[in-house]
Amino acid sequence: LRSGSNRGHNRPVSHHQPDPAPGAEPERGFVVAVLAPGVDEHEELVELRELLRTAGVVPVGEAVQRRPAPDPRTYVGKGKLEELKQAFAESEAESLIVDDELDPGQQRRLEDAFKVRVVDRTQLILDIFAQHARSAEGKLQVELAQLEYNLPRMRGMWQHLERLGGGIGTRGPGESQLETDRRLARRRIGLLRRKLRGLEKQRSVQRKARERSAAPVVALAGYTNAGKSTLLNALTDADVSVDDRLFETLDPTTRGFEHEGRRYLVTDTVGFIRRLPHQLVEGFAATLEETLLADLVLHVVDASEDDERLEGTIAAVAAVLSEIGARELPAELVLNKIDLVDPLRRRRLGNRFPDALALSAQDGEGLPELRARIAERFADRFRPVKLLVPYEEGRVLTELYELGAPIEERTDGPDGVLVHARLPERELRRFAPYLVAEAPAAEAGRP
Repeated sequence: LRSGSNRGHNRPVSHHQPDPAPGAEPERGFVVAVLAPGVDEHEELVELRELLRTAGVVPVGEAVQRRPAPDPRTYVGKGKLEELKQAFAESEAESLIVDDELDPGQQRRLEDAFKVRVVDRTQLILDIFAQHARSAEGKLQVELAQLEYNLPRMRGMWQHLERLGGGIGTRGPGESQLETDRRLARRRIGLLRRKLRGLEKQRSVQRKARERSAAPVVALAGYTNAGKSTLLNALTDADVSVDDRLFETLDPTTRGFEHEGRRYLVTDTVGFIRRLPHQLVEGFAATLEETLLADLVLHVVDASEDDERLEGTIAAVAAVLSEIGARELPAELVLNKIDLVDPLRRRRLGNRFPDALALSAQDGEGLPELRARIAERFADRFRPVKLLVPYEEGRVLTELYELGAPIEERTDGPDGVLVHARLPERELRRFAPYLVAEAPAAEAGRP
């Protein structure tokens, strides 16, 4: 334990300070975790401290108990609970932060024991999501996930009646009010789901428009704070927020860039963490499915992390990709933040990940190589052709441009517009009436 006791398994509290709202006093939280023997305590709590920093909470104490599994009633064992209550009182904390997902019974018993708010890992992440949601869809997804989390935990102002255990004196307004609250919550959940289905239809229409353009779609996936949004901005000249906080990007953002006359779309998605709560994966399925519909996944990692942390983040992302069914998609590993890595470690990373691209989205190092690698992935998707479009059929030129800038050269001649273009394979049939000849072999070999 920390804060007044030297017992237990201790690690120094992180020196990173949270980012509270201007003028606001950060909340003081006491961290408790039950870890199985052999689990790295430092690695486990580093992520929780970063979550707290993002949420605006200062950890003023920590307690770790080693046991195979949490106590089914009170999370920590009975003896540890008494020890924890003393340390919590000495720390002057305002809330108890649990690095696990508590069931409603565990949370209720801890709240009764400590007489303070008990926040588990899922609730903490939901709070961060609520802070960072910007779009209408993101806000609806957060509200739905919060309601589904809170529904089995609802006690509200009637919890004093609930503790009486029912019977004489407990029936009447208390019970009916609690049931009313639950019924309203269920009704709101149904409404939110219907709204999200409507937004999904809108996104489906937008997706079909992108598919008609035949522009390859590249999804950025990776551990939260790996620099995906910075990479999106660097590739596409976008202006997505890149603050140094976990889950800074919740809403999928798609932007395009051109390379050697061809257009590519890049989608930034929500960042992953270890043990991403399952209901969050479900709640944000609409966001994560953008990854599923990509032609290529760029798995972005922070190259400045130490080996153990790097292994952990790569495994965490792989687990979530597998859970949403995206594990089989073509992927490229991208070692971002290489500008923070010394030459010796660069060589080690090169030996360890020989096929990975090392780059810095911050200063632009390696970006030309990344664009070339993406283009190489889709080189066989396009066929160089020569078309002659009569002047009276100008709509054909419009249709060509709608495909995502496939026209490389155009010349006005006596019979119409002579066009050199790179057409997607699936569009060759549509423009076959205007086909003059395949481009020469030397031209076809151009990248």
